[in-house]
Formats: sequence, C-alpha cells, structure tokens
Amino acid sequence: MTHINSRLLDASAERLNSLTPLRGYAEERLVKLVDAVVPLRKLVHDIDARVWTATNRSENPTDELTPDESAAIILYTIEWDPSHPSLYFVLNGTLRLEDRRKLVPWFSYLKLLLTGLYKLPSIRCTVWRG
Repeated sequence: MTHINSRLLDASAERLNSLTPLRGYAEERLVKLVDAVVPLRKLVHDIDARVWTATNRSENPTDELTPDESAAIILYTIEWDPSHPSLYFVLNGTLRLEDRRKLVPWFSYLKLLLTGLYKLPSIRCTVWRG
C-alpha cells in the first residue's frame, strides 16, 4: 500500500480570503517544548512521544538555536502514522480557521517554533513542492 504524503495535498485547503492577523502568541513566555505542548495533548494524537523524539534529535543544535527551539522545528516536520494527522496538519488546519480563538492552545508552541525559525539565516533558493 502506498502512503501519499498529505503535505503535498493540502493546497486545496488554502483560503482565498484573508484572515485576521494572529495576535497574542508573541506575548507568551518562552518555555520548554514539553511544557509548550501540554495544551495540545487533546488536539494532537500521541504528541508526547513525538516530543521525546524531537528533543532527542536536538540535544546539541549547531545552528544557534536552543535545544527546545530546534526540537519545536523538528516536531513540526515529523510525520505521524497514516491513521492520525501529524502536528503540522492539525496546526495548519487550525491556522486556516476564521475563529482565531481556536489558536490559543497553540500559542506557547507557536512562540517557540517561530522564535527558532526567526533565528535561522535567510537563504535564497528555489524550493520545489510536489
């Protein structure tokens, strides 16, 4: 049986109309990844096991990120098993909702993820998708 990566099929879910800006996550304190995902336990299947994996893969980052920032980025990229949506799938779906209050449980994780992403250097390249 062939598994089709859902990352390649989510473009049809993109909204054509603009949503209100995301407000509130920037005021969150930076916390450890294990603490940032506590509000997500009911939203993302088996998240604690994936946090453990991501944390172990990022014990000594070489890119000026903290281990938790690095692990937050890794966690976003991890695929779950085909019967459960991955963190990126659930988060992206929530980001597309008009009801921005649904993002509140994600604020601590978003703070950690985006803080890490902002620290990474910008590069110019072509990225192919699909």
